[in-house]
Amino acid sequence: MDILLQMDGEILLWIQEHLRKEFLNPIVMFITGLGDAGWFWILLCVILLFSKQFRKTGITGLLALLIGFIITNLFLKNAVMRVRPYEMIEGLQLIGKSARDFSFPSGHSTASIAASTVFLIKLPKKFGVFAFLLGALICFTRLYIGIHYPTDVIAGILIGLFAAYAAVFLMDRKKESADTFHLF
Repeated sequence: MDILLQMDGEILLWIQEHLRKEFLNPIVMFITGLGDAGWFWILLCVILLFSKQFRKTGITGLLALLIGFIITNLFLKNAVMRVRPYEMIEGLQLIGKSARDFSFPSGHSTASIAASTVFLIKLPKKFGVFAFLLGALICFTRLYIGIHYPTDVIAGILIGLFAAYAAVFLMDRKKESADTFHLF
């Protein structure tokens, strides 16, 4: 486990030294802010609810966000209680304000990948790909600003993928059940 923590720290310090640029910081802070409390993804899902064509996608996205939230924020963060990297890694400077909750896994990454994966699966390709790329970019911003370890983000991505596919499966299964019911 120590080698993983060491690698996490080295990656964050490398990002800080080689990728951080003063002119990028406000842009990165704006992008990472889209993931705050999942508001951007929730808003997109709610907007989809007003379209008959994409209502099911909005519901599926909200379900994916809920599944990811339960796993990440209600269970894992409190079970693992991992301290934030800027508090542990000597020389790592946080951009922005400190967080009040634990580090593992990344809630921003979970929400961004959960919703954007649903959009990738259910929306027309150009919108789905854009959403997924934005979700991936939000994940990277968590490393750039120094608020998460790489393993926090990777875990968030995996949970987000699970949440998205679980939500799609559940909604498709619900549709199949409804279709079967209407046959009789």
